[in-house]
Parts: sequence; structure tokens; C-alpha cells
Amino acid sequence: MGQRDPVIGALQRAHPGQRPVLFHSPYEAAAWSIISARRHATRAARVRRGLSELLGERFELAGHTLHAFPQPDRLVELADAGAPGLSTEKVARLRGVAQAALTGALDVEHLHQLGPERAYEAVQRLKGLGPFYAGLVVLRASGFADAMLKPMEPKVLRHAARFYGLSEPPTLERFAALAEPWHPFCTWVTVLIRLAGDRGTAMPGVLDGPELGWGTPP
Repeated sequence: MGQRDPVIGALQRAHPGQRPVLFHSPYEAAAWSIISARRHATRAARVRRGLSELLGERFELAGHTLHAFPQPDRLVELADAGAPGLSTEKVARLRGVAQAALTGALDVEHLHQLGPERAYEAVQRLKGLGPFYAGLVVLRASGFADAMLKPMEPKVLRHAARFYGLSEPPTLERFAALAEPWHPFCTWVTVLIRLAGDRGTAMPGVLDGPELGWGTPP
């Protein structure tokens, strides 16, 4: 991919060995989406830890006591007032996620059978999981390596515009055209663009060549 697309090649050299880290399961990704929505990551992590201590399995690791995130059959029993830091609405949505997991609707195998687009639509039927978080579940927990969902996250389009020297964020059609050399790892490359953009990665000398036809980044 880096040989076919010099921009991606430069990002790979700037972030060697970078690969998307997946959630343990689509179920845990969906639950995290409910917990973290409209809340700072630090506070969301604290709520998640509290849930794990309340309902999760306890185990010892290197002399430390840890708690796993609750399995669906435990989370589905969560009482409205039983989770500090969660509204009754979020508790109900977590129970809905747990119930979906118990029926197999969030199994990786099931989502792979559906394919990325249909899986994306199916996940959005769970209350509390809109387009952004459904994409998180499908792309960052189910392991689709070559998927590109619509709508694309605006941040990714902004970063792509900077890296490719575009005057404005590309349309989805333009982005799809840019992504042609990325197959069969479109998901991985999209994550790389997001990560590199968030880290403010510079692209010295990559976009200056007239043979690329993309111009110099603003």
C-alpha cells in the first residue's frame, strides 16, 4: 500500500508497525459506546471500572486484583439504581446491549456473515448506538480489515485533506477514489490517517512533487 500510495507510505514510515487495536468483542465495544457517550474518557473509564467491580469476574494478575468487564448474562441484570455514574436511560441501553449479545446479534461471526454495510445498519438498531458508535463496533471490534462505511467520520476527511494537499475535505466519492490503492486494508489505512492526523504528523516533502498532482498542503 505504501508503495502504491506515497502519502500512506510516508505515514507508515512515521508510525512504523501501527495497526488498529481491536476491542475484545463487539459486545464490549457497544457497551463502552453507551458508557462513554457525551462524557470525558477519564470519567467513562471510572464508570466502566465500577461496573466491572460490581458485576465482573475477579482475578489475580501479578499480585494485583483485577475485574473483567461483566459478561452479558450479568450485565442484563443491572438494576436502574445499581450503577454509579449511569443514568437510568443508559442502564436500560446497557441492558439492551447485553440482551443483543445473549441472542448472538453481536457475535463476530454473525456480523461477518452480514458484511460491513449490513452489520453497520444492524448495530444502529440498538438504542443509543448512532452512526459514529455503530462504526466503532463494526470497524474497531468486528475486525473488518477492508471496510469503508458511510458517513465517513468528518475528522478523517479533514486529516485526509491536509495529507493530500486538498483545499477542503474530500467528498465521500473523492475519498473512495483516494482509497483505491489501499485495498485490502482500507480500514487499517483509515485508522492510520486518523491517528496520524490527531498526532499532528507532518508530511515534509511528500506532497511537493508535481507528478503526484495533489499540490502542496495548506
